[in-house]
Amino acid sequence: MSADEAARAFITDPVLQKRLAKYLVLQCFRNSRLEDLHAGISPSSASGDYSDVEVRSPYGPIPWPEVSRFNDDEMKDLMIDVVNRTYQFIHTLFDENTGAWLLHQLAERDPLPRWNEPTLKEDTQPK
Repeated sequence: MSADEAARAFITDPVLQKRLAKYLVLQCFRNSRLEDLHAGISPSSASGDYSDVEVRSPYGPIPWPEVSRFNDDEMKDLMIDVVNRTYQFIHTLFDENTGAWLLHQLAERDPLPRWNEPTLKEDTQPK
């Protein structure tokens, strides 16, 4: 088997793809500015659907299901942070030394075994 065939077989392995997806999310989203936006007090809901929760504003109450969780500046900061983290991840993945090391590590073990296994949606497959 050639090196290209070995690499192709390696990166098309569904187990490795799932581990890589979880690791990408860990590196690019988890511990990003999303964590700052997530910090704070979350409301409780007696009804379970948050229809009994509202936010008071100077312009009147806003039902919780209609409240925007991020303002435009926060969303922009989040997207910049996530894009930069994703770029760093891609840079690492495609580096000859670190990329091969990362893929071998992921092939050896799942670094996030407690996370749910990723699934594919049938209607979102590239054609």
